Amino acid sequence: MPLTLDPQLGLPVVYLVDDEEVVRDALAWLLRSRRLLSEGFASADAFEAWLAPRLADGADAWPDAPACLVLDVRMPGTSGLVLFERLAERGLLQALPILFLTGHGDVPTAVAAVKRGAFDFVEKPFSNNALVDRIEQALTLSAAALAQRRERRAGARALAELTEREREVMALVIAGRPNKLIADELSISVRTVEVHRSRVFEKMNVKSAVELANKLRDGGH
Repeated sequence: MPLTLDPQLGLPVVYLVDDEEVVRDALAWLLRSRRLLSEGFASADAFEAWLAPRLADGADAWPDAPACLVLDVRMPGTSGLVLFERLAERGLLQALPILFLTGHGDVPTAVAAVKRGAFDFVEKPFSNNALVDRIEQALTLSAAALAQRRERRAGARALAELTEREREVMALVIAGRPNKLIADELSISVRTVEVHRSRVFEKMNVKSAVELANKLRDGGH
């Protein structure tokens, strides 16, 4: 069954980092057979060089579409494990789940990486179908993270559009004050409170004070 994601999030991309060209080509072909886009890199250093300008505006700037990284553990130069640690430090593991490719001797290392936040590892030689199934699951997780990011940004924009009075009313609504007490505290009419409350709910795209409080909490506002 083809992977189905919200088209508003963009086309998913699988990034392949492996020093063996034959492995990258085989993975790219396998992904094309499942209608998945991929981009290959011969080293961790090449991937980091490509990634650097895309993260210039912060970790929230990239990826801008569902993505995952298929990463070889052992490579000349910077190892896959070091790259994983750097991406983890940047807070990218939710939006960019990492799936390690590993030889038998590297399994303990890969298991340790999974405990630190990697999505999974697959031992070489791998089952084509099982690998792509896991990649699709990783892309689904990435899509969920990007959807949450989009909601946070929408919430921040909505907050910025609130007037000072609407913010005052919102704070008291979240605190559980009834309209009459809000009116008394702000020295305005109950009807004015009702109007401001309605506008806050409309701008924040919520239907209740509980939903509003949860949205603000989840968005870190």
